[in-house]
Amino acid sequence: MECDVDGIKAKAEIMRSDIIEMTTSAGSGHPGGSLSAADFVAALYFNVMRHDPANPGWEDRDRFVLSKGHVAPVLYAALAESGYFPKEELATLRKLGSRLQGHPVRGKLPGVEMSTGSLGQGLSMACGIALAGKKDGKDYKTYCMLGDGELQSGQNWEAAMFASQFELGNLIAVVDRNRLQITGCTEETMSLEPLAEKWRSFGWNVIIIDGHNVKQILDACRKAGESKRNPVVIIMNTIKGKGVSFMEGNADFHGKVCNREEYSRATEELRKAIR
Repeated sequence: MECDVDGIKAKAEIMRSDIIEMTTSAGSGHPGGSLSAADFVAALYFNVMRHDPANPGWEDRDRFVLSKGHVAPVLYAALAESGYFPKEELATLRKLGSRLQGHPVRGKLPGVEMSTGSLGQGLSMACGIALAGKKDGKDYKTYCMLGDGELQSGQNWEAAMFASQFELGNLIAVVDRNRLQITGCTEETMSLEPLAEKWRSFGWNVIIIDGHNVKQILDACRKAGESKRNPVVIIMNTIKGKGVSFMEGNADFHGKVCNREEYSRATEELRKAIR
């Protein structure tokens, strides 16, 4: 069922709560980048993308490739909330025998399009999916979410050249521009700016938004969907750890989970947001 702006916001907060529950229970994972991506992923699954949880292999579905695969919890939360598998299974994250591994694995869990997590490779895979769709005369869209630190890997720019060369107007890249990676600030580790101009120089249409503003997200996806020849990149400015006060803008929570006291604080904050 398609959600409106308020409905998407509500789904995003539920997903944030699930992310904290999952990662805390597992004792490991990547909550910071999962939380920053929650609004956009909620918009994709509950309004933008054409997909069917009852038929995950539907040939005409839109595709979502999570290139920054370490934030698998946000994908798992969206898939469970959509009905691809029981929500109770979220509690098995990163446990032995679980279908919910630390990075998404294609073929293990319905709704996972690609095994990802080796940073810098997802956009290349998404290019292949988009090119196949174009050659087959299909009208599905391929969305690929990238971390901003991930753009320091050169393979992304080879894929960017490829997408422009083959006029993949059915490909939409999404950059989670939270400006933090495991080593700290992206601009101190390996500066990405001027980021928008880099993408434009590779022949992409660029849309810049507030990645926590659902209306802007929906408008950007609608505009991106109108492209015929040029691939589109949506650069969404976000806050790492969004929704949990002590995680926001804190690089420590890139790959660190809550302790018992932090878990209590986080769940209380998110509980209030869900209300």
